[in-house]
Amino acid sequence: MKILAIESSCDETAAAVVEDGRRVLSSVVASQVNEHRLYGGVVPEIASRRHAEAIVPVVRQALEQADVGLGELDAIGVTYAPGLIGALLVGVNFAKGLSLSTGLPLVPVHHLRSHIASNYISNPELKPPFLCLVVSGGHSHIVMVEDYTRMRIIGKTCDDAAGEAFDKAARSMGMPYPGGIALDKVAEDGDPHAFKLPRPTVHGSPYDFSFSGLKTAVINLLHNSAQKGEKLNRADVCASFRYAVVDCLVTNFVKAAEDLDCKRLVIAGGVSANSLLRRTLSEECAERGWEFYMPEKSLCGDNAAMVGAQAYFELIDGNVAHSDLNAYATMSIENPL
Repeated sequence: MKILAIESSCDETAAAVVEDGRRVLSSVVASQVNEHRLYGGVVPEIASRRHAEAIVPVVRQALEQADVGLGELDAIGVTYAPGLIGALLVGVNFAKGLSLSTGLPLVPVHHLRSHIASNYISNPELKPPFLCLVVSGGHSHIVMVEDYTRMRIIGKTCDDAAGEAFDKAARSMGMPYPGGIALDKVAEDGDPHAFKLPRPTVHGSPYDFSFSGLKTAVINLLHNSAQKGEKLNRADVCASFRYAVVDCLVTNFVKAAEDLDCKRLVIAGGVSANSLLRRTLSEECAERGWEFYMPEKSLCGDNAAMVGAQAYFELIDGNVAHSDLNAYATMSIENPL
């Protein structure tokens, strides 16, 4: 079963052709990162306009790379939530038009579900149930994946997402957007114990996260040192902050796995590319004899291949949309359309 997938939830216009949910026949991504870097972050209006300009050539290129015609497809999958509403609408409306003109089924795909599904591509042997840590610029969730289309939130952030905290801390140190990637690289040369930073917890919710205070702590550290005329070792600051964020993520994730007696752990989302997070969880799971899966780094960021992977399972489950499909800025991973 071949599915054309479309992704436009933020600043990547992407299209892919995926077969049977695990085999990628083509994957094309048009990134806007260089343009948004001028503003230190994504400008929604610009993102929407660039999606509108790029979506036709990106879809055409994906079909050409896969050597597949529209008549050979079985369905069209598209990200409809969550994300930047204007950006999502470009992909949703294009997919609806293509579905109407071809008669192909239209499959709505939740963005976080597709991030989880990136693991089905990197790890073809992986099957639910498993516990997944979904970490990105806008989301930090611990999700029990009971089946391919049945998921339950175990914990989530109460304020900032881990990726957002990384990006804002990096920006405070003068690093270019996207800051989380730059911070991760610089941190490799620093001392993670150079600065003592807090480990915020959420009272009464042992699996929930809170990164706002941690982000503020490192920004205050930088501002106070600047006011005193002190020059901090940037690599040490990056390493200490990265260690604190990863410590919070891993502590809650492992605790949830222990309490739920789940021995198959998975990570997904943009922050799953973080070097320390990947190393730490690999070690923690190896020590306990647990299975651990993570996507290839090329599939951690937004792409359409992961959308096509999840669309396959949504289609099998009968999740098909019609011409009234809308886009949504927010939507729970538990009860999507």
